[in-house]
Amino acid sequence: MVAKRIIPCLDIDNNRTVKGVNFLNLIDAGDPVELAKLYSNQGADELVFLDITATKDKRKTLSNLALKISKNINIPFTVGGGISSIDDVSSMLFSGADKISINTQAYRTPDLINKVSSRYGSQCVVVAIDAKYINGSWYVYLVGGREKTNTKLIDWAVEVQERGAGEILFTSMNNDGTKNGFANEILSNLSEKLTIPIIASGGAGKVQDFVDVFKIGNADAALAASVFHFKEIEIKNLKEELIKNNIKVRL
Repeated sequence: MVAKRIIPCLDIDNNRTVKGVNFLNLIDAGDPVELAKLYSNQGADELVFLDITATKDKRKTLSNLALKISKNINIPFTVGGGISSIDDVSSMLFSGADKISINTQAYRTPDLINKVSSRYGSQCVVVAIDAKYINGSWYVYLVGGREKTNTKLIDWAVEVQERGAGEILFTSMNNDGTKNGFANEILSNLSEKLTIPIIASGGAGKVQDFVDVFKIGNADAALAASVFHFKEIEIKNLKEELIKNNIKVRL
């Protein structure tokens, strides 16, 4: 059995880590470089660094910050935000990222998934999907949750897998920042439809939420932000509890 992964997420805005609820009301959560070092030392399996305003403001991801973070950690590291071309991908990988995350641009230019995958390998391609449950269906949203599409979550997830994505990072906008648990029902449905790993995001509030996302949601990895940033859950303690629940993790 492959070990489940715990992944702190660093949402970056103006060189600071921020956190909000349901994609709104952002508050400062600390220095991303210091947080990255802390999580690496605490036993996080990977880190995700998302420049949350890069796409909205038509800015390129802060590659200098990515470079600083990569010099301070020894675990795999994903970068996203404003990546819209092969050149952007090259820049991020050169800055020390192990993987790149694409979201809005993947949807608007799906061929980008194929191109990045064929040039650098699917293992470095993470397609992030933000979705919201509305009137009985999950719909894909773009531009940091600001723009609704008419595309259903599972349809898009299956397509990105076929195009060469190596992983999917799914964020439930309904659960994001609420600390009421992950969207386990749709996660379980996704895991039945896909063969590539699924990173679950949105809703982590307590240790049991992580147990449930692995046991009920069948996620391959769980991503969280505020519970780690504000030291509500320590990664080492979390992993020890997961082991007690017969969930395989790396200590």
